[in-house]
Amino acid sequence: MEKTLHNILGEIRRTNAPLAPDALDRIIRARNREVAGPVRYVAKKKLLPFYQEAKEHRPEHWRTWGVSPAEEALLVRTLQVKPRRTASGVATVTVLTKPWPCSSACLYCPNDVRMPKSYLHDEPACQRAERNWFDPYLQVTARLRTLHQMGHVTDKVELIVLGGTWSDYPEAYQIWYMHELFRALNDMGCETAVERESETRRKQYRDAGIACERDDLANWAAEAQARVTAGDASYNETVRNLYACGTHVDGNGWVAAAQWQTATFPQLEALQRKNESTEHRCVGLVVETRPDAVTPKRLAMLRRLGCTKLQMGIQSLDERILAANHRGIGVDRMQQAFEFARIFGFKTHAHFMTNLLGATPEGDAADYRRMVEHPAFKPDEVKLYPCALVDGTGLVAHWRDGSWRPYTEQELVNLLAEDVLVTPPFTRISRMIRDISAHDIMTGNKKVNLRQLVDLELAKRSEPVQEIRSREIAFGAAANDELSLSEVAYETTNTHEVFLQWVAPGNRIAGFLRLSMPNADYIDAHVTALPIDAGEAMIREVHVYGRVAGLHQGGENAQHRGLGRMLIERACDIARENGYTAINVISAIGTRGYYRKQGFTDNGLYQQRSL
Repeated sequence: MEKTLHNILGEIRRTNAPLAPDALDRIIRARNREVAGPVRYVAKKKLLPFYQEAKEHRPEHWRTWGVSPAEEALLVRTLQVKPRRTASGVATVTVLTKPWPCSSACLYCPNDVRMPKSYLHDEPACQRAERNWFDPYLQVTARLRTLHQMGHVTDKVELIVLGGTWSDYPEAYQIWYMHELFRALNDMGCETAVERESETRRKQYRDAGIACERDDLANWAAEAQARVTAGDASYNETVRNLYACGTHVDGNGWVAAAQWQTATFPQLEALQRKNESTEHRCVGLVVETRPDAVTPKRLAMLRRLGCTKLQMGIQSLDERILAANHRGIGVDRMQQAFEFARIFGFKTHAHFMTNLLGATPEGDAADYRRMVEHPAFKPDEVKLYPCALVDGTGLVAHWRDGSWRPYTEQELVNLLAEDVLVTPPFTRISRMIRDISAHDIMTGNKKVNLRQLVDLELAKRSEPVQEIRSREIAFGAAANDELSLSEVAYETTNTHEVFLQWVAPGNRIAGFLRLSMPNADYIDAHVTALPIDAGEAMIREVHVYGRVAGLHQGGENAQHRGLGRMLIERACDIARENGYTAINVISAIGTRGYYRKQGFTDNGLYQQRSL
């Protein structure tokens, strides 16, 4: 391994550039031929962890290699695994809450009793959660270690908390969960502290008798899962018994766990203040919820917890489709949820499903167009994916009697391509598939490269794509003088929005800002429930793209070039020109210091700057 690294460093020193994949592969293959064994001696994914281990644990030996900081940066670029993971400017870490009864019973939703409602234990993030007893601290530290070993900068972290409806969980658990997320980020600067705390937690869960190994969990849940799949028991009653949700069950390890899974707001706020200046900062915090759970009181609670974005299960805006699939939420309530979320400053991330019971490709296309164009909705982000048929769901009976069928691959690709083309420039389509294993899908799309197939279809059509993800500058680069500032204004039912974007040649996007200017009439009508006053505008998001750069470092591509500051100044000008006297920002905990430097002061749930 060491000889391979020296060969790679020699080539980097010769070219003064990161190695192309084919050049790296040639060096690795040549080394493996020298060693000549029955298996590969060197693999790319092992090289960077070997280098990191030598630097951390054998520093005197590592120094003999004579690696300069510039050479190390090029080496990391060369050996980085899955570079797309941080190409959008932040390191994303997804965690799951423990299983809990769900306030709904949708026809298409999986009923895996080992998971929160709608998730399956074979999904990658679910596997990580289960191995770590759904403990937020263990999930975050394990994931950040893995990303570090893959060569990713993890100074700026977006935390995504999945697990059904967040507000269904007890308030004490919600506070504790967030407390542990921030504790994990704060501890990551000290490997010894992380390992000591992690081992303490593992012992607690083991002593409580809670399993975390795949086979043990399969045996533990087998009988209960069979009853749910057969329809002899409900998901909710089964999960309530297995995890002692809200009740005391003698001998249940989750009862013991609940005793230490508590924290107070003062404890949480102390960790949040610390996170403002730690090595690993939270620059975004996302929770998953249902539109009918979105209320001013709950949104205020989410802001205290540090949240900045909401994922909401919309699925459809067709009342007939919603009723047929037992969604239990009307379109009027969905509109109210979007309005409340916008006025509180949250980014809105809508889940939208095609191919539900009663749907057609033509109807789905019209339904999606309504969501992205109607002033009541216009989400900032969308998860757009086809319904997957999973055993144990109510949809199985409709498949068997012929009242539901999966779209063909071509129908699905054509539909998703049409959806992409009508998506406006201020909306990002973050995903097109769920991470459901092929063996869990009874029928329908099983291709993990569905988005690639859609992109190929779009290339044939030669029509411009405006949605954000397709235009992200990612690994590209553009000089500041190549960028132009574009402003896209649009109306919602309760705000005037302006999407400011730095655009590079080829319509690539290098950064953007979401400015929201609430309608005075809406503020007056809801004044007692809102945390803002009339005359206050809101910055709902600032994002600069490019490979993640470390905090306080000159980064590559668009980050750390003043683009965010210029977006903020322009947003302040626009708000002032429209008669607003102050501007708020829904800052994440780890970005508070940045906004203070831009003239904002702490002001309750937000930071504010006078205009």
